[in-house]
Amino acid sequence: MGLSRPLAPPALVALNLSLLVLYPVAWAAPLLRAGLLPLFGMSEISVLSGLAALWDSDRALAAVVALFALVAPYAKTLALAARHLCLLSARWTPLLEWMGRLAMADIFLIAIYITVAKGLGIGRVEVAWGLWLFTACILASLALGMAEARRQR
Repeated sequence: MGLSRPLAPPALVALNLSLLVLYPVAWAAPLLRAGLLPLFGMSEISVLSGLAALWDSDRALAAVVALFALVAPYAKTLALAARHLCLLSARWTPLLEWMGRLAMADIFLIAIYITVAKGLGIGRVEVAWGLWLFTACILASLALGMAEARRQR
């Protein structure tokens, strides 16, 4: 393939490979606990349960959200792992950076949901541990992409 760079530092490889396990955990983990009124119980919302609910009401929007929340970050992680293991040439680095930008869109969507829910004042929204894990995965992926771009220079 005409690869010009050696294998990435082991710490970067390990962090990137850990994302292949952590992303699915973050997708199933509770992002939020939401309730209509303080008197009623709180239901937990995950990326997967949110997508399932969205699929029932608007399949096109669910597909777009799935692209940003699931496919883009995971595809970028797989591509970066291939790059780190010298299975993908350095010319793919700009695509990896672009995929990283797509992956940040899901954090924006979650922030909008929390803002709207809290702004209505009729419900209660609490951030759950899965949101922190999901955010950490996205930020780690972004940092890994930046480290790879710097390594290519």
